[in-house]
Amino acid sequence: MKYSDVLDQLPTDRDGQRVYGEPFETADGATVIRVEKPVGVFVIREGKATWVPAVDGNRIALIGVLTGLLAAVIGSLAVLRQPPWPLMTITENR
Repeated sequence: MKYSDVLDQLPTDRDGQRVYGEPFETADGATVIRVEKPVGVFVIREGKATWVPAVDGNRIALIGVLTGLLAAVIGSLAVLRQPPWPLMTITENR
């Protein structure tokens, strides 16, 4: 069975176009099948297919950690810092 025969059986999107691109073979012998929507690729190596997502999970996690750290620093500074005006209290005179 050829790869093109397998691709003809794969699902299509609403416009009737194929969701998967034409397969191509890399120098190390792996066959790569692109997904037309930018979500990743299928890599076929030694008869086993693996999915390689286009999203880097480590980068997303790093952005989340840095955002949390920045929020903690800004919150701590807001609590610990004295206001720029003098401290004024109202007391009753008897």
